[in-house]
Amino acid sequence: MSNIDNEILIFGQHGDNPDVQLRVYGDEFYARYETLAGYTVVYDKAEGRYCYARLEQGEFVSTGVPTSAAPPAEIPRHLKEHAVVRNQKFDLRYQQLRPPETDADDDGRMLTFGANNGLLRGRRISTQPEVKGLTIIVEFQDIHTDVTRQQVDDMLNQPDYSEFGNFCSVFKYYDMMSNGALKYTNDVVGPIRLSRRRSHYIDNLLVHEALNLAIDQFGINLADYDSKGENIVDALSILYAGRTQYNGDLWPHNHVTFFQQGNTRTHYYTIQSLGRNTTDLSIGTFAHESGHMLCRWPDLYDYGKRDGDNEKSRGMGRFCLMSSGNHLGRGKVPSPVCAYLRNLAGWCQEVSLNTEGEITVDHGDYGKVYRYDTEAPNEYFLVENRAQLGLDRFLPDGGLAVYHCDIMGSNELQQGTASSHYQCALLQADSSFHLELDQNPGDDGDLFPATDGVALSSETRPNSQTWQGTDSGLVISDITDPGPQISFSVGASASNLWFGEDRPHAMIPDAGEPGGSQGITQLLDVPVRGVLRDLLVQVDITHTYRGDLGIQLIAPDGTAAMLKERQQDSSDDVHMIVSPNDNAALRGLVNKEIQGPWRLAIVDHWQEDRGRLDYWSLTLEYESTAQTIRGENQTGMDIPDDSVQGISSAIPVNSSAALSDLAVEVNIVHTYRGDLELDLRAPNGVIIPLKTRSFDSSANLQATYTIANTTALEVLKNQPIDGVWHLDVRDVVFRDVGRLLRWAIKIET
Repeated sequence: MSNIDNEILIFGQHGDNPDVQLRVYGDEFYARYETLAGYTVVYDKAEGRYCYARLEQGEFVSTGVPTSAAPPAEIPRHLKEHAVVRNQKFDLRYQQLRPPETDADDDGRMLTFGANNGLLRGRRISTQPEVKGLTIIVEFQDIHTDVTRQQVDDMLNQPDYSEFGNFCSVFKYYDMMSNGALKYTNDVVGPIRLSRRRSHYIDNLLVHEALNLAIDQFGINLADYDSKGENIVDALSILYAGRTQYNGDLWPHNHVTFFQQGNTRTHYYTIQSLGRNTTDLSIGTFAHESGHMLCRWPDLYDYGKRDGDNEKSRGMGRFCLMSSGNHLGRGKVPSPVCAYLRNLAGWCQEVSLNTEGEITVDHGDYGKVYRYDTEAPNEYFLVENRAQLGLDRFLPDGGLAVYHCDIMGSNELQQGTASSHYQCALLQADSSFHLELDQNPGDDGDLFPATDGVALSSETRPNSQTWQGTDSGLVISDITDPGPQISFSVGASASNLWFGEDRPHAMIPDAGEPGGSQGITQLLDVPVRGVLRDLLVQVDITHTYRGDLGIQLIAPDGTAAMLKERQQDSSDDVHMIVSPNDNAALRGLVNKEIQGPWRLAIVDHWQEDRGRLDYWSLTLEYESTAQTIRGENQTGMDIPDDSVQGISSAIPVNSSAALSDLAVEVNIVHTYRGDLELDLRAPNGVIIPLKTRSFDSSANLQATYTIANTTALEVLKNQPIDGVWHLDVRDVVFRDVGRLLRWAIKIET
């Protein structure tokens, strides 16, 4: 299938009617078309052109007014058919394009809900080491192409192909995806001139006519394309001249057709456009449709009417060839096949993530998958390096991808419940669920960036829980920067501990004294952000009748846990060490944010006996919720000599968080670094001097300025970080010169 989402495409019209630009939403089963101004249109066969649509009983009908004219006054923008009508049309088209199969194990349907161990039913060829397909180039009576047979042959078969902006050939693409397990080539014939104009073939499938002409003109023997010896053609592809027509039978698709030559018959075929000239040549759609034909991969996007679900979503979006990733780089640099589907094809060595340790994942190592198994045999997680390199260069984000997989799922089912969930879901690191909510096909923030501490667990957002809502046990932490290699730790992360203590020797007022009813309150301020997992409280009090005392621990959000009630106990002193294991009230503080003031409140409820708080301490075990935001500018800039103005280099930060810690890294080459002055300019306008002029004759400046070693940065604590940060560099002394190579900021929130 080939899904189009809000793309502007050019459509031909009948006769002398000029081409028209339209926005397209949908696929070959059901699609909606709009003008660039947002008015819905339909193809009017009687007029031979696209006309504005109106609704009659929830269904589109043509107004007869062409798109070249002004829209009728009563027609609103963005018309949509009623869901019942839309689904009826979907079902009708589905049945037309999905004839019953003769194979007992293949009913031709595109259901993915556990159809065949996660794959579509039907004849799979990807297990063969070598597959040779037949590709036929066709022209129409009114549409021709300047692309030659040899140029198509090169695009499909050349091992070192990179012409016209394509990353590689189709052969090379599948060689990479299969780690050399599948050598997929094509015999290319044509161009063949069909008997009718292009518009005729919108509703009349051209495949049989093309096959008859290819056999007559080129002596094609279909038996040459049967690698299994089953008298069935492995792969048949049709490339038609001109732009892609996202309409009817010319919409790029993969289906079944029966054409017999001797003892050999056709089975699956694909159809897509060739383009007008070589600038249109692209491998994306050909590779996508071949994925259905060869590997029986399902579409990992949502039709809106499949597997019992009527709502639209984006599935895997741009992050997989078999979703909408075939369109990346104008189809010339398509997304790789995601690890989930490569593994289903049997092309990968599995590396288990069920053992704790540090893992390093190479980008472009398509022969491995990193898998974490849950207790359900059909449900697991996969991890993949999707840095914006190679075939991933046009992804909307780069980083560590984590997929939640279930071969019994379907990417039609976006609800995320135990019974209705994706077959392969990208855990979007920003927890936005934009893919499930049909808001975009992927954006910045979907992949896991460099992260200190825990990035994914059963308690984070997003989480690594199973579809049943139980803890899968998967914990990923300490992710490094996106690049050719990404490292991370898997398994239970090392505990984050915070310890604080105080020896106030504070007198506790007696009940009869002023302030006795309020007692005393002592504070320990916790500066780190995190979710409490466990704690230990120690309290030492000198008192001649400890039964008089009531002691509470109060968390930063105001939740109080009673450590000791007033009671009849005439013993002296309090020496208390308590945890949630032996105090139910403390269990109520678990999972709360730890940052802020923790208070110990003590009240003496009876007169006469007096006491003193000598010591108390807190030990907090927590899971960090702090975020690390990194920015970098590697644009080299020459620093003008003896200039009070100098240079300014910018790093934008997009975050609504506040700053808790900061590091500024600077790399400058200079023959006398004492001449340099550096200022950091925050988005709120505050200017902080990092370095002043000095008599330092050493060369070059490689330094990291932090709040710990540069006290002037303290003023930025708790300030908003959103906006543009600037590094201002001045060389204030004549003669020696230098260049700012790089600077970076690391912000803890």
